[in-house]
Amino acid sequence: MKQNTLVHHFQVLIDEECCKGCGLCVTACPKQILELIPTRLNRKGYHPAHVTDIKQCIGCTSCAIMCPDIAIVIEGQVE
Repeated sequence: MKQNTLVHHFQVLIDEECCKGCGLCVTACPKQILELIPTRLNRKGYHPAHVTDIKQCIGCTSCAIMCPDIAIVIEGQVE
């Protein structure tokens, strides 16, 4: 018997110009796939966050919920 398997694809969209590099998203991520980019500064002078391994994202939205600047949006689809 063949089982139906759901495949989840998520995209974490981070508005780097809105991000103030507070790191709350980094702390909130249960998969620890977010980090601040130490070599990049946005126009405000902050190190923005980015995803290190999108394949590990579970789409929980913890990062987006914790972001005080609403700089993170999670998009996803199930196949």
